Amino acid sequence: MATEKKYKTFWSFYPYYLTEHGDATNRTLHFLGTLGLLVILVTAVALQKWWMLALIPVCGYGFAWVGHFFVEKNRPATFTYPFYSLASDFVMFWHMLTGQINKKLEEASRVISE
Repeated sequence: MATEKKYKTFWSFYPYYLTEHGDATNRTLHFLGTLGLLVILVTAVALQKWWMLALIPVCGYGFAWVGHFFVEKNRPATFTYPFYSLASDFVMFWHMLTGQINKKLEEASRVISE
């Protein structure tokens, strides 16, 4: 069994992160979870309902983990790289929102196969 690669920078980790999100349904679930947590954050601040902030990890991780455990059938990177994984989720969200995701997935596949 190969030893798992250790990532020392965010930008070296991100291609790996993308390859762990190859299924469009998994990516969509991540997108919905991130969008949901942003909506919760804005709503909590606007209404000054601070208890709502407790819903952020439930929404964000809930959607993402369903995507990993039931769709992609892999282990979320959160368990090994919690900060890189969280940041990657927001970058992937941006790439999906701006229509760059397919290009970024192709780039990630090339980087990982090197």
